[in-house]
Amino acid sequence: MNAEEKLALLMRNTEEVITKDELEALLDSGRQPRAYIGLEPSGLVHIGTGLILTGKLKDFCDCGFEVIIFLADWHAYINDKFGADMEKIQACGRYFEDAFRALGLDRPNVKFVYASELTGKREYWEKVLRIAKNSSVARIKRAMTIMGRKEEDAETDSSKLLYPAMQAADIFHMEIDVAFAGIDQRKAHMLARDVAEKLGWKKPTALHTPLLTGLSGAQRMDSIEAKMSKSNPDNCIFIHDTADDIKRKLKKAYCPQGDIAGNPVIDIFRFIIFNNYDKVTIERAEKHGGSLEFASHQELETTFRENKLHPMDLKDAAAKYLSELLAPAQKYFEKKPENYETVRKLVLGK
Repeated sequence: MNAEEKLALLMRNTEEVITKDELEALLDSGRQPRAYIGLEPSGLVHIGTGLILTGKLKDFCDCGFEVIIFLADWHAYINDKFGADMEKIQACGRYFEDAFRALGLDRPNVKFVYASELTGKREYWEKVLRIAKNSSVARIKRAMTIMGRKEEDAETDSSKLLYPAMQAADIFHMEIDVAFAGIDQRKAHMLARDVAEKLGWKKPTALHTPLLTGLSGAQRMDSIEAKMSKSNPDNCIFIHDTADDIKRKLKKAYCPQGDIAGNPVIDIFRFIIFNNYDKVTIERAEKHGGSLEFASHQELETTFRENKLHPMDLKDAAAKYLSELLAPAQKYFEKKPENYETVRKLVLGK
């Protein structure tokens, strides 16, 4: 694969790259670049993380990157995940490792790193302090949306002000070339880029994927508010959901006839299914016009917008393809259920 082909692969299914020129230069450099994604171990993995983010991490692997999956246990502690119980957070981290391996990231160029491996090093905290020294309180507070928090949350728990500076320090301490995440993490990456200019440090390129809409739909909410969240089991699809679970959840999903705006079923086709299949077949009875085949999400969306495709046919097809994509992960967890069962009990109490 040449540099042009690698660039096309990394650019697909992305919301933005800051900047494309930097990424192109990195691919032309002749060295092995390093990409990372930071995740709080905080619950069961849904398809936004499990299929969209994992899909892009596979793209980085295929382009020859060293990929670091950073399990931000101390960040999760600051963010009160699992009641700020570090033992439970790290148990969830081990489950996250299983989840990514189950979804195809058991590769030699993928490395799992925990925040607790960094926080014991003096050099790491020097970076945190230098970042904080070169950032205003207002700027830090504005970045708190990366942790799903409002600015006023820092008034009762000042540790939350550390979070954005720590996330930026993670990038510099691990010498990351490309910081990757969903678009909701943009402010942390922009903080890192701005601070890099002030301190003369290597500026990380940032690559962001779109956010998958929750099953209840976006409607009047912005993309971050409407994103699929594991905190609401009926509003998301977990990688462990059975074919029947997936079909049941999608049956109730927001999908008004002919409307693609804020439509989670359309998003599933756009960001997941067409990213894994060259062609998609919507099976229908002959009395309803027979099966339809699509080679792109644009073609499918046009047909749906023109009211030539019923929402239930779309939902049934989405359920079928998602079940196929998740089957390898479910087989993995059948053989190695321990970490999943631990987290399942922590989250669901059963």
